[in-house]
Amino acid sequence: MLSADLRKLLISQIGNELAAHQLYLAIALYFERQSLDRWGKLFSEQSVEEAQHARKIMDFLTDNEVEFDLPALKAQPTRFPSPLEAARRALESEKTVARQFDTMAAVAAANDDHRGHQFLQWFIEEQVEEEAKLQSIVDLIDSGINLFQAEALLDRFE
Repeated sequence: MLSADLRKLLISQIGNELAAHQLYLAIALYFERQSLDRWGKLFSEQSVEEAQHARKIMDFLTDNEVEFDLPALKAQPTRFPSPLEAARRALESEKTVARQFDTMAAVAAANDDHRGHQFLQWFIEEQVEEEAKLQSIVDLIDSGINLFQAEALLDRFE
């Protein structure tokens, strides 16, 4: 049985994942408005992945007979000072999510919640990949490369 503390954190995490979904959609729109369609596609695909993460948590809670309401979401601005700031915002979000999953794993371990702790391991591994990917994107943009020309390099992030 899932601990009460972990249940609350997982329900909250659904909102965090959906907020990340919105952030990535906002970043996609930002790039698309600048005719950087491949950049937009990259962030749009990332947004779908974040929604899938939320769904994975919802399925886990449902499978464990936890009833819950979906957390409310705040509006997400679609304007950023620069492409670099948009990418940095995504990286910051991934680092925040990684800390959230680390906290949940610690709570699960402290409560001898082996089922919850095992479930969280997938997300923790996923966050390592996500942070590395976003750091590479930040580094690419920060290099000063022409973003239209850099679209040819985006296949490596898919």
